[in-house]
Parts: sequence; C-alpha cells; structure tokens
Amino acid sequence: MIDFGIITVSDTRTEESDKSGLYIQKAMVEAGNNFVQKYIVKDDASQITAAYNKLLVSSCKLILVNGGTGIARRDVTIDTLEPKFIKVIPGFGEYFRQISIADIGLKALVSGATAGITDSDQICYLLPGSTNACKTALEKIILPDLNHLIKEITK
Repeated sequence: MIDFGIITVSDTRTEESDKSGLYIQKAMVEAGNNFVQKYIVKDDASQITAAYNKLLVSSCKLILVNGGTGIARRDVTIDTLEPKFIKVIPGFGEYFRQISIADIGLKALVSGATAGITDSDQICYLLPGSTNACKTALEKIILPDLNHLIKEITK
C-alpha cells in the first residue's frame, strides 16, 4: 500500500467536475493504495507550487499531477515542477507519448508528460488533464511499475 496525493491543475475544474482527479483517486485506491490528499489549483505557478509543497511534507510516496502539461501559454505545470525534481525519469514521458500515439495520433507529441523524483524521495508524475490520458498512464505504466520504483528510490 502506497500513500499518494493528487494535484489537479485547471482553470475550470471543481471537485464535482474533476473527472481525471476522481478517476486517478478511484483507480489508485482500487489497486490497494492509500489516498492522502487532493488539491485543485489554477494554472498558476504559485498555486501549483503551494499544493506540491504540501504533498512534499505529507506521508505521500507518490504525487500524481494532472493538467497543464500541454503547449498552451497557460500550461505551466512542467515549467513549474520539473525543475524541482532531483532526478527526471525521461523514459516515462517518452513511453507515454509512444503508446498514446495509438490512441490519439500525433497529437500525443505535444504532451509534456514527465516524471521525476522529489528531494523527499517521492515519485511525481506530471500527466495531461485528459481522463483517457490519465487512464493510459496509470494502467499501462504507473501501476505496473510502481512498487519497483518505490523500492528503487528508498533503498
């Protein structure tokens, strides 16, 4: 059982309309993990950072951020959080885009999805806001390899 937290980055989502955040929470709990906290913040670097910092000092070993990973001017999640990683996991984003091409075509190439390790030895995934993209990431990449990654960063 792994403690996890969620950050949804969106200018429009609310607790009721946050389909991606709700999907992530449900899928992770159904996989036997422990939900700790969720934050819904605007596409704003200071709000994203504040939520991230709260999860850094929590019991979470996994932080799942959804939204703000595209190429629009308002998409600041990658620029805000990736520099905070002590190590980037480039293979996650590369593989995520590769398998997403089968679902959505070349549009997958504009996703900045990435992952990294925090200075608190947590894994942080930066995912698109699309529920389908979150489902692809969780089912095909994150959940199958999660225990291995947690073991690697805590040894």
